[in-house]
Amino acid sequence: MRLLPILTALVVAAILYGVVIERDRLLEFARQAAPGAEEAPTAGAVDTEEAATEVDVPANEAPDGAIKVMARTSQAQEIDAQVLVRGETEAARMVDVMSETTGRVVSEPLRKGAFVEEGEVLCRLDPGTREVSLAEAEAALADARARVPEAESRIPEAEARVAEAEAALNEANINANAANRLSESGFASETRVASTTAGVRSAEAALSSARAGLEAARSGLESSKASIESAEAAVARAEDELEKTTIKAPFAGLLESDTAELGALMQSGGMGGAPCATILQLDPIKLVGFVPETEVGRIEVGARAGARLTEGGDIEGRVTFVSRSADPLTRTFRVEVTAPNEGLGISAGQTAEIVIEAEGELAHLLPQSAMTLNDDGQIGVRTVSEEDTALFMPVEILRDTARGIYVGGLPETVDVILLGQEYVTDGVAVAPSYEEIIQ
Repeated sequence: MRLLPILTALVVAAILYGVVIERDRLLEFARQAAPGAEEAPTAGAVDTEEAATEVDVPANEAPDGAIKVMARTSQAQEIDAQVLVRGETEAARMVDVMSETTGRVVSEPLRKGAFVEEGEVLCRLDPGTREVSLAEAEAALADARARVPEAESRIPEAEARVAEAEAALNEANINANAANRLSESGFASETRVASTTAGVRSAEAALSSARAGLEAARSGLESSKASIESAEAAVARAEDELEKTTIKAPFAGLLESDTAELGALMQSGGMGGAPCATILQLDPIKLVGFVPETEVGRIEVGARAGARLTEGGDIEGRVTFVSRSADPLTRTFRVEVTAPNEGLGISAGQTAEIVIEAEGELAHLLPQSAMTLNDDGQIGVRTVSEEDTALFMPVEILRDTARGIYVGGLPETVDVILLGQEYVTDGVAVAPSYEEIIQ
C-alpha cells in the first residue's frame, strides 16, 4: 500500500531533475532525434524577417523621420487666481487689564478660561477713604451752589445805588449851573457857588462808589459760579477715584489668566504689580500671514479669503489689512484676514494655510505628466510649432487640482505634446496625433 506513493515520488523527482538540471542535454537529444526540424523555419519567422528587412525604423518614428508624439490642442480659460500664504491665527484683541489706582483686592477671583461680558466686574478694590472724600466734595458743591442766590441778589441792589448816585449827580450839576449864572448876574454869592460845586464833586464820588459796588456784586456772582465749577470738579475727581476701585472688562472675551487674588495689592498704573486679568477676544479672529513682494500687489483689502487649519477645519473671511511697509529682514508684507469665530472653536496661535482670492487670469489645464525641463532646468512644456517641430515653452504653475494643473505663460491656443516630449528637442520634426479632452 505504501510502495506506490514512494515510486510515484521517485518518478516525479527524476522528471524534474531532467527538465531543470539536464535541460540542455534533453534539448540536444531531441534535435538529434529530429534532424529535419532545424532546417525548416516556421512561416511566422519568415514573415517577421521579411518585415524587418522592408521597414527598418524605430517604433516611435514615422517613415519620413519625424518623431511620433501624442498632442492636445489646449484653449486657455479664465480662472480665479489665488495667493497662497502660510500664517497663523491671532486674537482680534488682547489686553492686560491694569489698575488705575492703588488698593487691596476685596473680590473673589475669576478663573482663567471663563467668558466675561463687556463691563463685567473683574476686580474690586477696597475704597478706603474715597467715599468720605466724595461726600466732602459733594458738600462743598452744595455750599457753593447755596451762595449763588445771595450773590445774585446783590446785583440789583448795587444797580439801584448806581441809579441813585447818577440822579444825585444830575441834581448837583443843575444846582451848580444855576448858582454860576446867578453869580454872574450878581444875585448869588461866591459861597453858594462853591457849595454847589462841592455838591457836584460829592455826587460824582458817590456814583463811582455805587459803580464799584455793582462790579463787586457781579464779581461775587462770578466767584460763586467759579466755586461751583471747582466743587463739581472735586466731586468728579472723587467719583472717578472711587470708580477706579471697580475694574471692569473692556470688552467681551475669554480670561487668559486668573483675576487678581483676594487680598492682593494692586498698584496704580501697574508699577511693579501684576495685571488684574488678561482678556482675549477671539470673535472675530484674525488670520495673519506674510506675503513676498512679488505677490503683495495682487492682494486687495476686502478680497475673499479662506484658510485650512493644521488641526483640521476650514474658515472663511475677508482681507482687512495689507501692510505697505516690508519687514526689513524677510522683505515680506503683513496681511490680515478677519473671519468669524462664533463658537470660539479656533484659538490664537494655530497654524493656518491661507488662500486669498486675486484677480482672474487665463490659464491652461494640463496633466502633470506634460511638464518637462529644458537644459537650463526651467519647467515648461514642449509644443508643436506651425512647422510641425518641437518647441519648448516655459510655464508658471498657478494651481494644482485633481484634474490636472493650471499653468500660465502660454499663448491662448497652443498644441501641447502630452506623450513623447522627453524624446524630442527644439527643432526636431514631430508627427503629432491629437486627442480631444472633455473640459
